[in-house]
Amino acid sequence: MSICVFDHPFLSGLFKDAAVDKLFSASFDVEEMIRFETALAKAQAELGLIPAAAALAIAEAASSFQADMAKLNQATARDGVVIPELVKQLRAHVGETHRQYVHFGATSQDVIDTSLMLRLKVFRQLAEEKLAQLLQKLEALDQAHGKRGLTAYTRMQAALPVTVHDRITSWVEPLKRAQIRLEQLHFPLQLGGAVGTLRDFGDQATALRAKLSLMLALDDLPQWQSARDIITDIAHVFVTLSGSLGKMGQDIALMAQGASEIALSGGGASSAMPHKQNPVNAEILVSLARFNAVQISAMQQSMIHEQERSGAAWSLEWMVLPQICASLAAALNIGIRLTDQIQSLGKDH
Repeated sequence: MSICVFDHPFLSGLFKDAAVDKLFSASFDVEEMIRFETALAKAQAELGLIPAAAALAIAEAASSFQADMAKLNQATARDGVVIPELVKQLRAHVGETHRQYVHFGATSQDVIDTSLMLRLKVFRQLAEEKLAQLLQKLEALDQAHGKRGLTAYTRMQAALPVTVHDRITSWVEPLKRAQIRLEQLHFPLQLGGAVGTLRDFGDQATALRAKLSLMLALDDLPQWQSARDIITDIAHVFVTLSGSLGKMGQDIALMAQGASEIALSGGGASSAMPHKQNPVNAEILVSLARFNAVQISAMQQSMIHEQERSGAAWSLEWMVLPQICASLAAALNIGIRLTDQIQSLGKDH
């Protein structure tokens, strides 16, 4: 056992997703933060808020900027956020002439939250692609085995005859609803300045936010730095999807108890009982669903931001939300593997 199963030397064999690892890596986070700073300067220059030469200098410097991660680590321990040190390093790289225009009118939360939204939007696309693949595989199973028979169970007791199609439908319909929820998610820019009022931009504030949103392909919504329902709504969609995958996993694990209901290839080996083929992937779907069910309560706790910004509630998000995403990615990957293992479902009538 270790602190994090997603990057453990052997437990990651169950849970790891390389694309998600990259999305939530420090280097990619910094890359997206610098993209925000570059786009902010460009948008401000187009509105005449800073000189055009400054925006060009910032963009040029950003293209070759390499953050000193050791200094970021040390400064974050002191400041509670990474942005003061990151902006200091970027300003030094831009040079004396235009350094005052780096991060002009923005605050740490603008940068951190926008980087998060940029990465969550990419994660949504990855999840949609995996979910579509899983649904195709379930449709193929339905076509191959759907007319065969199963015994329905209610309250863990044998009930009435049903078909494999009926059981698969109970898996597929929630996943289709999840597709719709994923598609409807909003990923807004965060731009509020020091206390959420964009005071440094006067009557250009709304135009700046709209322009920057367009540049970064994010939704243009009023600042939400202390109104975290936006983040919690995203997390809730992810957690609900992992719960639906857990239901499928639980059904398959129970079906595997009897040889007549399902045949799985490549089951997990037992060290003590060589005859066993454990339904490992089905079991892990259940574990991931239950893990995420716990995490969403922490996200609800993180909504309680005092006044205009909370250090405590905000940092709780950093601890929880990446785990939710990593768990969902693992569940989707495992769901795909599990459907590939299914050789037969149900019994002939």
